Amino acid sequence: MIYVVLVGTAEERSRLRALLPAGVVVAGEAATMHDARRAGHHADGWLTAAADGRDDEPAAPEPLTAREHQVLELLAEGFPNKLIAARLGISDQTVKFHVASICGKLGAANRTEAVRLALRRGLLTV
Repeated sequence: MIYVVLVGTAEERSRLRALLPAGVVVAGEAATMHDARRAGHHADGWLTAAADGRDDEPAAPEPLTAREHQVLELLAEGFPNKLIAARLGISDQTVKFHVASICGKLGAANRTEAVRLALRRGLLTV
């Protein structure tokens, strides 16, 4: 099981919840990162849809993990989840979780936008 805290407006949290793969449990929800930190939820990570500075405190972008970088590189190659899973030796559900996390951290609505934003921010090279 992977435990996450959803951060954003009620609509954004609902959208994130719909993207979560099996095996991911919502440990809590909060409107802002400040509220999420104060609540002290026990979770493996935060998923946030708000990337436009609406938080009530300055936010440093959360860095991608090494595994998220690997998944992002394969996304940029155009690989579907099943091939990414086979290449990395993980389940396709885990790939879905990583893609959702990458999108949340980059503020992307989908995998294509995540690759575009990663290229623009220098996280990927072509």
